[in-house]
Amino acid sequence: MSSSYDNTVRLWDTITGAAPQTLESHSDTVSSVAFSPDGKQVVSGSSDETVRLWDIMTGAALQTLEGHSNTVSSVAFSPDGKQVVSGSSDETVRLWDVVTGAALQTLEGHSDTVNSVAFSPDGKQVVSSSSDETVRLWDAVTGAALQTLESHSDAVNSVAFSLDSKAVNTLLVSNN
Repeated sequence: MSSSYDNTVRLWDTITGAAPQTLESHSDTVSSVAFSPDGKQVVSGSSDETVRLWDIMTGAALQTLEGHSNTVSSVAFSPDGKQVVSGSSDETVRLWDVVTGAALQTLEGHSDTVNSVAFSPDGKQVVSSSSDETVRLWDAVTGAALQTLESHSDAVNSVAFSLDSKAVNTLLVSNN
């Protein structure tokens, strides 16, 4: 699967190299994509300020999630596939219900673009990283801020949980 500047999401067959499915409905650059845990859906985030859920068998857009006021830079599914988390250059993290499309939580605390988001493997926490040089941990149910990690000296571009949910791995890519 790939995202692109041509406003599409493409699913690729890794054996043949063919792109059997092109998902089209974003009106601007697609910046992030992720598969659902069961592999039946895709979520995409775009500069058009939307998050979209897709059925990969039919290519149909299932939901358009609106609420961000700027580019959606990162998206991820919860481990059970029932929620999606998105991060944006509007400095917010949002949690969404996959079935209804309802916004469940808006997590605020970053002071610059949210570059990356992820659920913990147990689905109880969300982690976000930002150009504000911080990593934040959130309660996925209540939206409460649990911890702010502040040891980077430049934008934090990517985050991931360890499989046991006890450690958060971060990757720093300096803009200098």
